[in-house]
Amino acid sequence: MVLRCGQVRTAFGLSTDLPMIQAQKRIVLYQPQQVNESLGLPSSKDMLPLEMLAIAAWPLEDGYEVQIIDGSLYSPEEAQRRVVEACAGALLYGTTGILGYMINDGLACTRAVKAAHPHLPSFIGGWFASVRPELQLGTGLYDAVVLGQGELTFRDVVRAVDCGEALDGIPGLALWREGEMIRTERRPVVGWDKLLNMPWHLIDIAPYRDHQMRATSCGDVLRMPAPFSMGERKPYFGITYFSSFGCPEPCTFCCSPEVTSRRWKAMPADRMLDDLEDLKQRWGFDVVRFHDANWGVMEKRSRAFAAGMLERGLDFSWNAFMETHSILRYDPSTLDLIAESGMYVAEIGAEAGTDEMMRKIGKPINGDDNITAAIEMDRRGIQGSITYIIGYPGEEPASMMATLDQCRRLHVACPLARPTVWPYRPIPGTVMWDEALELGYQPPRKLEEFGSIGEYHMEETWPGKIPPHVATARKMYQHYVTLDYGLARGMIGFWEKRAGKRLERGDYHSNGARVEAKAFDLCNRLARKLRPRAELSRSWVDPGHKTGSSSRNDRDSTDATEPASRA
Repeated sequence: MVLRCGQVRTAFGLSTDLPMIQAQKRIVLYQPQQVNESLGLPSSKDMLPLEMLAIAAWPLEDGYEVQIIDGSLYSPEEAQRRVVEACAGALLYGTTGILGYMINDGLACTRAVKAAHPHLPSFIGGWFASVRPELQLGTGLYDAVVLGQGELTFRDVVRAVDCGEALDGIPGLALWREGEMIRTERRPVVGWDKLLNMPWHLIDIAPYRDHQMRATSCGDVLRMPAPFSMGERKPYFGITYFSSFGCPEPCTFCCSPEVTSRRWKAMPADRMLDDLEDLKQRWGFDVVRFHDANWGVMEKRSRAFAAGMLERGLDFSWNAFMETHSILRYDPSTLDLIAESGMYVAEIGAEAGTDEMMRKIGKPINGDDNITAAIEMDRRGIQGSITYIIGYPGEEPASMMATLDQCRRLHVACPLARPTVWPYRPIPGTVMWDEALELGYQPPRKLEEFGSIGEYHMEETWPGKIPPHVATARKMYQHYVTLDYGLARGMIGFWEKRAGKRLERGDYHSNGARVEAKAFDLCNRLARKLRPRAELSRSWVDPGHKTGSSSRNDRDSTDATEPASRA
């Protein structure tokens, strides 16, 4: 496609506000690995490079060549080799990242790119870069950081680089000028009328599909459970999808209010259905995993999407994030439609078990609302992936124990649900980050230190914040809930039935419960020595890990990480 000066053809007609673009100048985009596979576990390959696809759409429409390299498909060395090779003669390079391993993988790749192509303009965006742009710019690797919603800002960046213009006049950037960081004018969040559909043709779907259809894929890190209709641990082909940007919630532990200004812009239901129907015909997937920060904000859209799926005969299962108060506000007939259309997992941020802590967080959740909402989904056959957090800044031990107890009661009330409790992790760009600093939290200082922060459920990033007796109670809950699911031994027997009774009574962390846990550990170890069995696949013990599935209605599940034997 050849475009003349002042005439850039777009999906909305002929725009005359951009200068001439030489066709097929190449943009190279790198999606960093989200999981450090060198630790020995493969990641789920349903995590498509959505961030890169989103910012590629407008430059591609404007006539540029865009090459996306997804690090999850390769070893770090091979990914870097491919990116460095693609950057030869390119117009610019861009990457992204969220808190955790993506930071380090993206940093390593960018260093490799700049070592080979020191003068290539380079840019980074994403959640973490948006709240700590000074760390990114301080590396000397990037010409600018794209802040917040990036599609239109990145389009302007591409234009400026191509035309040799300064970046200072582009809204939505952080820049390094004379040893200091400056921010340009804040760019307002825009709706889907200003955004294009993702250019799905830029990725080869075959490696994602092939990886997921391995017999052992249920053990992949970040894997969601198989739809109930397919049977436990059966391989399935899933994709991720964005249908909205932002979140209206004021949660003080989350950086979304800072990054998105609490704006929520959603793709209309019909447009979403058209796009997914086309993808279904092309790719034939089984599951759509919505990566929206808050999919269920508007009941009208949720209902229209579910009804549209049924009217069009779209045959795939799906999961999405929905707030407790959204579920309770919806008309029951809307929830019925959602279930009928194929929703099988609802990711729910329960957050805390006391009204006082909920007020500090800012969510309109009271009493046992979380349990009530989980029951509504459970009785419709929708599994709740429900996460609580303990150890917030200033939270008292009694509040943490109350959260553990609500999690336990939800587990007992909802056979399908998978409630879990994570230790609080301070996140930059949040109200609670500042509170944590005032209370003595020692944050990471270097970019690499932020990149080595593990998963919520794997380690505490604020050591000593959770008192020993609370930490023990959490550990004991994990032990008994793992038994109750039938995960530790792949069966339901004497120990599993006792675990269920303890959870019902709430005495899972008593002195007697601890003795019983040690007795189980000893018996289980002896049994394994006497009758060795094959290595068991991972299961969905912790929804934060999203790896496989197990239902108390189906007791043939197998062990994953064996927390019960380590309690």
